[in-house]
This record gives sequence, structure tokens and C-alpha cells, in this order.
Amino acid sequence: MPRSTLSGSISSPKVFFGIDMGNAFLNHTVDGFLKIGAVGAGKVAAEETFECLKRGSISKDKAEHALKKMLKEGAYWGAVGGLYVGTEYGMERIRGTRDWKNAMLGGALTGAIMSAVSNHGKDKVVKDAITGAAVATAAEFINYLT
Repeated sequence: MPRSTLSGSISSPKVFFGIDMGNAFLNHTVDGFLKIGAVGAGKVAAEETFECLKRGSISKDKAEHALKKMLKEGAYWGAVGGLYVGTEYGMERIRGTRDWKNAMLGGALTGAIMSAVSNHGKDKVVKDAITGAAVATAAEFINYLT
């Protein structure tokens, strides 16, 4: 019986840039801030573009609003990403090993800090710490699968 197969590959573009802060911890933290911040800003850009296309028009005020929203979201998600990457790297340095526990601890601390800074109650800080730990650990385990 004849068979046919289809195969291919999709690779994402890779952009490498480096900012040397003179300290490995700071290098990792700034790198995380910039990369995750760019993702957050890109998400807002896509959403705002969709809204403009749906409405069929764009105004100067809407463009300014979109830019401000991109900067705000980019800064927020950049802060989360930078804090997580820096915390995980710090855990690796303190513990002297690289494993999933660093991700778990980094996620828990990041969730708790971001929640506490947002003036949430104590219960919400604990819930966000647990959520951060769970998400970071799951992401780390997914990396082991590939």
C-alpha cells in the first residue's frame, strides 16, 4: 500500500543581544526583564491592532493610548520576568545546584513579592506564591520533556 508523509520544521527567529552589567546576577535579571517585557508589550500591540482592524479606524488618541498601555504592560511583565529570572539564578547560586527546585522557589518568591507589592491581603500573597511555584515548576518540567 502506498504511503505518503509530510514533514517540515518551523523555527522561531532568534535574537541575541547582551547587556553587560558587570555582574552575572544583574545580567540575568536585566535579560529577563527585557525579554519578558517585550513579550508583554507585543501582546498589547497585537490586541490593540486587532481592535483597530475590527473598528476599521485609528485615531491619534487611540494610538497614544495603545503606546501607553504597551509601556505599562511591558514594564509590569518585565518586572515579573526579571524578578523571576534573578531569583531563580540566585537560588541556583545559593544552593549550588541547577534543578527544578530553583524554579519552584523562584516562582514562589516572585508570586509572593509581586502580590505583596500590589497591596493584596496576606491570604492572596500566599495563594500567589503557591501559584507562582506551581507555574514555574510546571514550566521547568515541560523543559525536561524536550
